[in-house]
Amino acid sequence: MKFEAIEDAPGLNHVKNQIQDIFDHYSMTAYNNSFDFGFMESRGFVIKKDIPDIMAVAKKACKIMHSKGGYKNPNMQEAWDKFFPNTNYRKNHRAVDDAIHEAKILFEMYKRGDYKVKP
Repeated sequence: MKFEAIEDAPGLNHVKNQIQDIFDHYSMTAYNNSFDFGFMESRGFVIKKDIPDIMAVAKKACKIMHSKGGYKNPNMQEAWDKFFPNTNYRKNHRAVDDAIHEAKILFEMYKRGDYKVKP
């Protein structure tokens, strides 16, 4: 995306109510809730935090040792490689690609019984 493509775009306030309506009606998670939700909350959004952080569950499911002892929070690539070792996927740091692969990690943990959501 080039600067010129967004230079005259309407600001966040143009769609803020629509986004908040989504947050009000649906449970949200992310791969590192504190980062993603913190970003949104710093802009005035209110987000329900009633389902687990994908990275926090991956920490327990992946069991990657930290150099200082205990398990570490795996980055998305480490979690992907743990759950899908026979793929050649490399994270390309694009929002849609990240979201798709993080959702696949969540679903894999759900299928394995690691990611539990209260009914």
